[in-house]
Amino acid sequence: MENYQTEIPAGGHWSIELRRGTQITLRDLDGNGNAGMLFYNPRNLLERYNAPDTLKCQHTFKLTKGHCLYSDMGRIFASVIADDMGWHDTVCGNIHASQVADRWGARDYQNDRNDWHQNGYDAFLTELAKYGLGAADMAANINWFSKVVADADGNMTLASNASAAGNSVSLRLEMDTLVLIHACPHPLRKSEDYPRHRIGVELSVAAPMSEDDVCLNHCDENRRGFKNNALYHLGS
Repeated sequence: MENYQTEIPAGGHWSIELRRGTQITLRDLDGNGNAGMLFYNPRNLLERYNAPDTLKCQHTFKLTKGHCLYSDMGRIFASVIADDMGWHDTVCGNIHASQVADRWGARDYQNDRNDWHQNGYDAFLTELAKYGLGAADMAANINWFSKVVADADGNMTLASNASAAGNSVSLRLEMDTLVLIHACPHPLRKSEDYPRHRIGVELSVAAPMSEDDVCLNHCDENRRGFKNNALYHLGS
């Protein structure tokens, strides 16, 4: 099967192990959505996505096309090869159950079924448990389709209506990767009702990286990251 598509419902979560060379495209189906994402090395689950290294080595506060997504071992999990939006958050983390309850009221699946109010932290915990992981293994996550800006005093704000319906972002997997995704609200989201925005997922085979690749040539640090990947895959 060359291509696969699925849809993560609002408040839903999903995980999958993807092989190196896979392209994953996320789509904001309804607009103004949020897609939380985490990466782990399925061969060594202690290696996971590192937000601080991803930002500092590429001298950025946001994620967009050309950026690489680093592990805490200096390797590259994935590269952002296409992006309709141009600004995605990886500093604000997840929303928690207490925040959801304060803003939109506490609901649980037992009583409210699919109309319940899931939070990003517990959504990730549910997926982590499938692989023998737990709260101690949680890392700072990416929030695709969420634009967070900071003022002169360092106060952060979630930009409203930053992502239009149909916006997409595409990643090329640079190593075998366990991918976790949820479609829960961003922690800075403050709407009248619990946000219900679906996230589309499309899997395909990525085009091979060339010497003029935008992610490879974004900065010297990325070239070193790809060399670390080459060493990791040597003889595999």
